Amino acid sequence: MSEANNRRDELKARLNAIIFGADTPLGRAYDIALLAVIGVSVLMVMLDSVAALHAEYGRFFYAIEWGFTIFFTLEYLIRLWCGENARRYAFSFFGMVDILGVIPTYLGLLFHGSRFLVAIRFLRMLRVFRVMKLSSYEGELRAMSAALKHSRRRILVFLFFVLTMVVVLGALMYVIEGEANGFTSIPTSIYWAIVTLTTVGYGDISPGTPLGQSIAAVLMILGYSIIVIPTGIVSVEAARAAQDRAPAPCPACRRPGHETDATHCKFCGARLNT
Repeated sequence: MSEANNRRDELKARLNAIIFGADTPLGRAYDIALLAVIGVSVLMVMLDSVAALHAEYGRFFYAIEWGFTIFFTLEYLIRLWCGENARRYAFSFFGMVDILGVIPTYLGLLFHGSRFLVAIRFLRMLRVFRVMKLSSYEGELRAMSAALKHSRRRILVFLFFVLTMVVVLGALMYVIEGEANGFTSIPTSIYWAIVTLTTVGYGDISPGTPLGQSIAAVLMILGYSIIVIPTGIVSVEAARAAQDRAPAPCPACRRPGHETDATHCKFCGARLNT
């Protein structure tokens, strides 16, 4: 019994090193193969959504999708079994993505068309950051997250201002244009104001009166200036975070521009205050 347990623990350790580790040759090969399978499975779903291809190869696509779903289901169960903490993995970001990648196919048995949501599976391609050793950009990702967090209040104030503007202008256009020009309700008019303010301009609704066209022109011009405001807010916080992370100037020559892990000045050789 003890020998069987030892073999099981050894198998779990080997599978854990292959499935969860990208530092070994087998682990790296497994991750690359998994990414290729994910890409092919999503491609099959995309091709199946084309009416002409579905009419001719629908059964083939359906069988292939079930094959991929069974494979990913087994792979998910193996991850739960060989992982160091099954609960932590199940509720982690990648664990949730893994289970969401297989659920739509099973839901397709009850709800027609829901199986096409397996395109969510493409989120598993984010593992490419681990495979390609791009984790060194984690610091930049944290800096961007911090910039978004620090600017969230100003962004919320800005969004509230935009919301107020589109509601007021939507109601105004409903009164000015009316149902004759497609502004059948205030919600529809608000939709038009959002489309116009963001300079999307679908053209499904357009003002027909001179006053309405004048308001639309002003709204379009405002759209160009309003769109850049969130970018400016986040950029300022990102620049401030980058400045905070930058090393202090050399205490001897007072010249900045050193690497974060530098211990001596690259200009005069003096020791830095790290």
